[in-house]
Order: sequence, then C-alpha cells, then structure tokens
Amino acid sequence: MTKSKQHYLVAVDGSEWGNRAADHAITQAKLTGADVCLITVIPWSGYQPLNMEDIAVRPLEKQEEERVAREEILAPIVERHKESGVTISGEFYWGHPVKVIREQVKKQKIHQLFIGRRGRSRVADLILGSVANSLAHSLGVPIVLVP
Repeated sequence: MTKSKQHYLVAVDGSEWGNRAADHAITQAKLTGADVCLITVIPWSGYQPLNMEDIAVRPLEKQEEERVAREEILAPIVERHKESGVTISGEFYWGHPVKVIREQVKKQKIHQLFIGRRGRSRVADLILGSVANSLAHSLGVPIVLVP
C-alpha cells in the first residue's frame, strides 16, 4: 500500500510566533517529505463603507494589505527556506482567520496545521479569542501549536 504525500498548512501573520511555526513545519516537512502551504488571512469586513471618503480609500488600503501579505509576510519565509528542498507555497485570503483556515484545511486536504501560539495582537486575542485556540477546538486534523 502506497502512503500518500503529506500536506502541511501553516498559518502565518508576520509575528515572531507565526515565523517560528513556519520554521518548525518546514523542518518537519524535510523529515517526512511533506509539502508546506503558508497561509495568511487578512481580516476584512464584508460591510460596505458608509461615506464617500471611505469609498475612495478602501481599495488603496486593500492593495496595501495585499502587498504586505505577499512581500512582508509570505515572501521572507519562502526565501529563508528556498534551499530546504521542501515544496513551499504561499497564499493570502480575505476574511475571518478561523473560518478561512478551516475552509483551506478541508479544500487542500491538509494533514496537519501548524500555528503560532500567539499572533500579532495580544489585545485582540483577549477580546476576540485566540485563532489558535478556536482552531484547536474545532478542526478535525492534528494541530501543532508552536510557542
């Protein structure tokens, strides 16, 4: 019986903890022959702006958020590990992080999720609840919480 290739998903947000989660996942992927998909989720409300100034500014903010996701969050990790021998891809999505990560785990048939124990905003974690904590209680695949 042939064993199928493992697929790891790593949630990154530009934080020290997210970067450590990526480093750990890539180290494990070297040992197991897995490929790694980095994902960053840009929180974005589906609500429409209420005034003309917001209508003009919103697309510019969105373009900047996408640039940051590509160039400042995903690209440095891929570059740092380009000689690892691991197949690494990077993607960004708009939406609620827990919902998007859950959807991608199912869609991509992920075998294991790696996520930093803390993200960029400690205040947001206190108010909204931790993305890692929410996923740990609701995801059907093994999760590695990286300190």
